[in-house]
Amino acid sequence: MGKKEDKTNVMRILDQRKIEYEHYAYDNAKTSAVDIALSIGEKPDMLFKTLVTVGRSKEHYVFMVPSENELDLKKAAKAVGEKDIEMIPQKELLPLTGYIHGGCSPIGMKKQFVTTINISAKDFDKIMFSAGKVGRQVRLSPKDLERVIKIQYADIIK
Repeated sequence: MGKKEDKTNVMRILDQRKIEYEHYAYDNAKTSAVDIALSIGEKPDMLFKTLVTVGRSKEHYVFMVPSENELDLKKAAKAVGEKDIEMIPQKELLPLTGYIHGGCSPIGMKKQFVTTINISAKDFDKIMFSAGKVGRQVRLSPKDLERVIKIQYADIIK
């Protein structure tokens, strides 16, 4: 465990909810989610990227996909009942979520959005995702994640 000031908002939220998690720090030079997974000794398919989209309705949606996969926009739109969705422009990420690119976590966003996780997350006892800061990851069970945010599962990858 790091010093108290090393905690990210995500970790503080998990602590408040008394949810067990592990956290990892990694070299900020690692930019791809696959590189991050490998650098901390994890399988890339259990590390999830958090992606923020906007639908035709102007509603925002969060999707979590395994690090080595791409979000299938058609499947994702169907999962949230939209005609189509697109990734939000990177410059909108911080004002919308409070997070920067590479440090976006489904936990602790300024506003809670519908969050859909690729169905493969159910294959793991624990999954990893950003702890809300570039260079930090948390690992916890999908069940525990459901205790913090409202999530749904769907096949959303290419």
